[in-house]
Amino acid sequence: MDSVSLGDVFLSEVIGTGLLLLLGAGVVANVILPRTKGFGGGWLLINFGWGLAVFAGVFAAWRSGAHINPAVTLGLLANGAEEYAPGVEVSVTSTLVYIAAQLIGAFLGAVLAFVAYKNHFDEPADPAVKLGVFSTGPEIRSYVWNFMTELLGTFVLVYIVIQFGNTPNQLGPLAVALLVVGIGASLGGPTGYAINPARDLGPRIAHAVLPIKGKGSSDWAYAWVPIAGPIAGGMLAGLFARFVA
Repeated sequence: MDSVSLGDVFLSEVIGTGLLLLLGAGVVANVILPRTKGFGGGWLLINFGWGLAVFAGVFAAWRSGAHINPAVTLGLLANGAEEYAPGVEVSVTSTLVYIAAQLIGAFLGAVLAFVAYKNHFDEPADPAVKLGVFSTGPEIRSYVWNFMTELLGTFVLVYIVIQFGNTPNQLGPLAVALLVVGIGASLGGPTGYAINPARDLGPRIAHAVLPIKGKGSSDWAYAWVPIAGPIAGGMLAGLFARFVA
């Protein structure tokens, strides 16, 4: 592949992360908002929906290496990568471009999911249900253990993504999609498995600013967990893959 510019990286990551959140938040909305076709579809439908959202996002963001997740970007940094994509050297500037694009894309994708389900957001529902379309939350609130759950889930994600690069195969984005389904089914129960700081923070900001009827709090007291846990997990995975595996 030809070298790409930081402008290409920015656009690629915005589009990829935007599609990730449009489809990911969309499947959650379909399952939990009132009067949708998929209402009550259950946890596995959400798992598979998110996996296929990742599938689409990775294809869309191929030019930038399809990080679509700050934990992946920082995991590659910790792993000692020299380039994030062809011609894109690992540096403070390039790292910030990736993360900024991911946050913006996640915000925009969440806004589009709101547009798609606007009539259903207008229906009476618990404010926590409406927030759950945008961001994650714990079933049992215990910040230390919630942090550990997010750390472990993201460690698995980033470590295996790095191993995909070390063991070339023909599965491509499908492999990452299936990995996300597996993490959700196995480790997603306690916190809803953000495993991606942009996936949670961008949509949480969207929830805070959008005119959602009866939306309630954006739960900023919890917001640090799906940011710090995935960052720690991603960087530990990068270090582990570099020095231990």
